[in-house]
Amino acid sequence: MQIVLPPEVEALVQRQLTSGKYQNAIAVILAGIKLLEQQEDIYQGRLQDLQQEARIGWEASERGEVVDGSAAIDQIRANVRSRYGVSDKA
Repeated sequence: MQIVLPPEVEALVQRQLTSGKYQNAIAVILAGIKLLEQQEDIYQGRLQDLQQEARIGWEASERGEVVDGSAAIDQIRANVRSRYGVSDKA
């Protein structure tokens, strides 16, 4: 497989080579691919967490375990005030 890199990517690869951090262009590209894989793993993990949290919320709502939004915000504010001594006055 041959890949033609845009000039700005070639310049980035060359800067990395000049820094001495990498032995050759393949090493630079492999490092970039590894970072892309790590980013994808993080994204997939966070997506799964959010899906699980959504399921938990949905199941709670199905059981009638819901809280009025205004009441929830008021409770959060009260918790912050009591924990950090924050005043309502701005």
